Amino acid sequence: MKYMKRNHTLNLSDSINSRKASPRNGSSAPHLSDAELLDAYSNAVVHAVEKAGPAVVSISVKKRRWLNQGGSGSGFVFTPDGFILTNSHVVSGADDLTVQFKDGDSYEAELVGNDPDTDLAVLRIHREEQTHLELGDSSALKVGQLAIAIGNPYGFQHSVTTGVISALGRSLEAKNGRLIHDVIQTDAALNPGNSGGPLVDSNARVVGLNTAIILPAQGIAFSVGVNTAHFVAGQLIKHGKVRRATMGILGQNIDVPERTVRMHELDESGGILVSRVMDNSPAKDAGLLRGDVIVGISGERITSIEVLLKMLAQDIVGNVLSIWVLRDGESKYFTIMPRERK
Repeated sequence: MKYMKRNHTLNLSDSINSRKASPRNGSSAPHLSDAELLDAYSNAVVHAVEKAGPAVVSISVKKRRWLNQGGSGSGFVFTPDGFILTNSHVVSGADDLTVQFKDGDSYEAELVGNDPDTDLAVLRIHREEQTHLELGDSSALKVGQLAIAIGNPYGFQHSVTTGVISALGRSLEAKNGRLIHDVIQTDAALNPGNSGGPLVDSNARVVGLNTAIILPAQGIAFSVGVNTAHFVAGQLIKHGKVRRATMGILGQNIDVPERTVRMHELDESGGILVSRVMDNSPAKDAGLLRGDVIVGISGERITSIEVLLKMLAQDIVGNVLSIWVLRDGESKYFTIMPRERK
């Protein structure tokens, strides 16, 4: 859904426009007092929390194999039929899952799917008249925009913290060592138990899932972008897992020589040098060789391994793609059909 620019003003525009402009130093620009600005900020936060709160849950985890060892975290309902998004590390290894709403109602939950690569998981409950949160668009976020976190830190249910979007496009290492891309950095205070809870904008639209903090740093917290969560959740509901693709190569990032960049009219110098082509792999079948430099796939410029991995995380298993490589300084094109990564 398109993210409206007015959200970036913390909903102050209505207050500003509803007041008559008063001359100030010869200017007709409207002026709000500090108290009025604070009221507008507070109203924006209160509105978002009242709208989002009923769909946020606390998650209790039991692991019977470890003598009923428990854990807890947060999550939120994102569909009318009771699907819940949370973090993978919250529910990993769980034998029993219980979710509790703000009104005190508790329900047993089933694990629909789990993706440690992005630290995301989907649960499901069966509850009548289900309130759910709207997913926003993390690609439309702006640094400095209001961010509101709702969760259950240290068991203090439905705690609210606020801050701003501090940075965009971060990469964060998941528990299994893989990088999560397009992560949001915020200074909204997060603590253990916040994991899996929503990061929302001033209209209560989810923009991220609160995931990690850096200890002992203050004011540095991270959320998985909702666009990533939207894709992963769809895969988990459909397949029970995320079907990631592989081409069967090993490679490294390189800078293409400037002369070659100009010759082939590349927009930048980055590419992937193929250091090994696996036997019986899509790359082998396509005709790729050690020493080839991958610079594009199906019209998308490939400038690094990170860009390639993001493409392979999309739903492209079994699709026929065109791959552009530089071999001995010349452009060559091949067709390749990625397989599912095991």
